[in-house]
Amino acid sequence: MATQSKHTLALDLRVERFPYHQPFRISGHVFTETALLVAELSDGEHRGRGEGAGVYYLGDDIDHMLAAAQGVRAAIEGGATRQDLQALLPPGGARNALDCAFWELEAKRAGRPVWDLAGLDMPRALRSTLTLGADAPEAMASAALAIDPQAPVKVKLTGDLDADILRVAAIRAARPRAWIGVDANQGYNRQTLAGLLPALIEHGVAQLEQPLPRGREADLDGMKRPLPFVADESALSLADTPSLVGRFDVVNIKLDKCGGLTEGLAIARQARRLGLDVMVGNMMGTSLSMAPSYLVGQLCDIVDLDGPTFLARDRQPGVAYREGMIHCPDSVWGG
Repeated sequence: MATQSKHTLALDLRVERFPYHQPFRISGHVFTETALLVAELSDGEHRGRGEGAGVYYLGDDIDHMLAAAQGVRAAIEGGATRQDLQALLPPGGARNALDCAFWELEAKRAGRPVWDLAGLDMPRALRSTLTLGADAPEAMASAALAIDPQAPVKVKLTGDLDADILRVAAIRAARPRAWIGVDANQGYNRQTLAGLLPALIEHGVAQLEQPLPRGREADLDGMKRPLPFVADESALSLADTPSLVGRFDVVNIKLDKCGGLTEGLAIARQARRLGLDVMVGNMMGTSLSMAPSYLVGQLCDIVDLDGPTFLARDRQPGVAYREGMIHCPDSVWGG
């Protein structure tokens, strides 16, 4: 039987759905599952894998991702490389899945882990936040007590000023010594944000993520930032990063937003040159999503890679969470 040439690739695409333990609420949305595009590239001897969860607020859903990946199948199977992929597809979940599949395939072919190919040091365990979905204040306080006591806490807000202040106060009372960051997910405007900031300072909140809607970044001009502001929805790709300076202090890199590990690493390095701090986040994928993000996390100040903790099941082998840290062995992906 003839074997496939190492110079040609076969691309397998499939959709996999991972339900949550319970509904997850943020500003304007409630989620019950993650639908993932899984991409596998094979040269007949080696295989590379990646997955994309997409970007819900951009309409980058599973149907869009699948169509986008199918649209470049001929180019990839005809010899396009990971470098070519950056021009073949825009940032988004489809390019993320394919980019990460290319990285793992390259690692398998070279007999070297992805971190080494990417010019990184051997990965170390990272302190990762655990996220509390928006709920009644007393329920969130109980949830804060139920999670790993050594983990930093990320709190989802809804944009309801009075309720959000009560949420933060309740969680701080429950976890008086915890690192707490809050994520507004575009839920505020300049006026209501002015009412929120004093409460965040009062309760020792460490950072505020994406207070205003994407497209309203100029509303932050001239506003004092008494705690670090983090750009998430305002920072999709490498092209967005320079515009953050003076309005935000931190950029949150998500591979589904920027289209894969290739651009994620580029953003981390560019942000440092611009004087921004760097965070890595996730769009609620499995451990197959966390593993390449974990490599970006090696360059970051803040790590939010808790997606698999919300899933009713995860891939195996998977990442592990213990003593406030995420551990990701090479066996998960990219080894």
